Amino acid sequence: MRPDDERHLRAAIVASRGASARGDEPYGAALADGHGELILAAGNTQVTDRDCTGHAELNLMREASRRLGAATLTGCTAYATGEPCAMCAGAIYWSGVRRLVYALPVARMLELARPGADELLLSCREVFGRGMHAVEVIGPVLEDEAATVLIEHYRRARTGGGA
Repeated sequence: MRPDDERHLRAAIVASRGASARGDEPYGAALADGHGELILAAGNTQVTDRDCTGHAELNLMREASRRLGAATLTGCTAYATGEPCAMCAGAIYWSGVRRLVYALPVARMLELARPGADELLLSCREVFGRGMHAVEVIGPVLEDEAATVLIEHYRRARTGGGA
């Protein structure tokens, strides 16, 4: 772990709260440059954009790819409130980012999600392990803090309080 990792992961947790407040799934992601400066954050937009690919990590990588060059991305660290799915792990890999810190593992996300949650039971480490370049993966970290957002979101959904 680096000194700023928890702070940047908390920025992703803030983005997950924003996604939940909008009515989207409660996931967030953030990106820090090679100097440890937070440069981007994104939330899930699957519901509000009516886009099944609107995962927080994919939204983050799309924006990062538009704004930053490949050389910059290689030195960046991505932060995610949930362990990236195969689609998002692929986006992180192809963006050039070579370091990821995440909070909740897939198994815990499924445990907390609403009934009928759909997930590929494939760890991001497995996806990255098939690539030609190494991606350092650190996680789970701050698992309980990230879980709180999911618990609140799905509790509201079950009681009819939105999202």
